[in-house]
Amino acid sequence: MGVADDVQDEYDCMLAPLLQRLGSGAGRTEIGEFLRHELEDHFGLDPLGLRPEAMASRVMAWWTSTDPADGVASA
Repeated sequence: MGVADDVQDEYDCMLAPLLQRLGSGAGRTEIGEFLRHELEDHFGLDPLGLRPEAMASRVMAWWTSTDPADGVASA
């Protein structure tokens, strides 16, 4: 998103809410809406160029490749 080199923990505030949504079974649409809202309202960024829906797809793919019981990615 453009600032990770300057502030490495810039987006850490999104981790717990995102993991909670994933753990409760949220789908790509809900994850995308969460990301869009955070980018617009919390960070003041323009989400159109950031493609939160594409990021939601990547997050969902990562989530489904992990074993939620122990959090270890499957091989």
